[in-house]
Amino acid sequence: MGFAQILSRAESGLAAPVVRVEVHLGGGLPTFNIVGLPAPVVRESKERVRAALAHCGFAFPAGRITVNLAPAELPKEGGRFDLPIALGILVASSQADPGCDLTGTEFYGELGLTGELKPVAGLLLAALHAARDGHGMRVPRANVAELRQVRGCEVRGVQRLDELIEGGSAAPDLIVSGACAVPGPAPPDLCEVRGQWQGKRALLIAAAGAHSLLMSGPPGSGKSMLAQRLPGLLPPLSQDEALEVAAIAAVARTSAAAEVSMMRPFRAPHHTASAHAIVGGGVAVRPGEVSLAHHGVLFLDELPEFDRRVLEALREPLESGTVSVVRANQRAEYPARFQLVAAMNPCPCGRAGQVRPRCRCEPKRIERYRARISGPLLDRIDLQLALPAVDVAALTELPHSAASHDALNSAAAAAQVRAARERQLRRQGLCNARLGPEQTLLHCGANATGMRLLREAARLQGHSARSQHRVLRVARSIADLAGRDTVVEGDVAEALALRWQD
Repeated sequence: MGFAQILSRAESGLAAPVVRVEVHLGGGLPTFNIVGLPAPVVRESKERVRAALAHCGFAFPAGRITVNLAPAELPKEGGRFDLPIALGILVASSQADPGCDLTGTEFYGELGLTGELKPVAGLLLAALHAARDGHGMRVPRANVAELRQVRGCEVRGVQRLDELIEGGSAAPDLIVSGACAVPGPAPPDLCEVRGQWQGKRALLIAAAGAHSLLMSGPPGSGKSMLAQRLPGLLPPLSQDEALEVAAIAAVARTSAAAEVSMMRPFRAPHHTASAHAIVGGGVAVRPGEVSLAHHGVLFLDELPEFDRRVLEALREPLESGTVSVVRANQRAEYPARFQLVAAMNPCPCGRAGQVRPRCRCEPKRIERYRARISGPLLDRIDLQLALPAVDVAALTELPHSAASHDALNSAAAAAQVRAARERQLRRQGLCNARLGPEQTLLHCGANATGMRLLREAARLQGHSARSQHRVLRVARSIADLAGRDTVVEGDVAEALALRWQD
């Protein structure tokens, strides 16, 4: 009889619990069983392992082979367990010595029938947890590029099964982890947006305090262009934030899963997206768009066209910064600290308020259109701006002339945002939009005239307590942009002007 234990990891939301692949060789009729709640693709590894061992010149043990994937109650999915199962059989039958400490090394890889190791999805998350536990990793060579940015984890890339065996034909590649994330492509510049100086000002305030923003205006007024330039105004991700964003993308199996970029994510789902696509879920409980936009921007164009249930599902993550996805037999919690930017038309035809061409929508139709966005959701959006149509003169004006409002480019705006956020971090340790009620009163209180103005506006316009706190936080961001320690009445007035009222 022989026994071996190989370490690997499963995937459960953003957790990567350790899986101990236990292999036992016993006497009796030849059988090969895998237990421990394996998915069908894991059970199919029996045939891949058998063929790979034979092709690499190893003997397949006779008798009873039992593979236990512990803990037994944790679902196991994917082909990542092929390599630890095959290695466990070789070690238990005394055919192989991997030449490393099996108690401190984790193994991953899908086996081809000839023994080559194929890449496995989602290994970045496993590498982050392995580094925290002080473990090394042996992974397919095609996976090593995505693991270079993980600090504190010795990763070796392997091409074939027999390379793991001491004295094999080729030595594994040692990967030095901890490299810096790549800067990412340059975003579009703010000076490309002609006119709309009010929109640029609102975008600057939103970037300075991480505030949510809703823009309403006719088609072609520049709403989408402004939203697309917001990531270029935001400070780059830190190394830890970039790894967290990349780990979420790896769990979601997106095309950017292997990239660790310092550019903040920008997600713009179509208005026909389902609640599962936006919030997360599905059979495997994958993260949705709100989590893929973590530490970045979630842009919802044509906001009233989204399903009402989808819009209402945004209320919880906007407040808490997390989203909990619960299914019949699975539960996962994903971070969702995103900055919401939304755009909409003032009416179904988009021409309300214009003289030429005139809007021909009936008042009841306009009311139904705007009622698709509930009051509680609007109450959670800090900045609400009505954009006019772009003036023809603004389209022909030189963008960098001294008198032009378009002279502000992304580099200059980003410098203002960076200075404002540094003030916030020194004062309170986080952005203004993330402040709680007590912190808002402590750090965002205006002078006596400003507080009088806020109380009078709340009385006349019926602002809720949440709205009043959001006005104060926006006013604090305006003061930070101006470099002032005190919030004055002008800051409160501008913040109130950025919350429209019918």
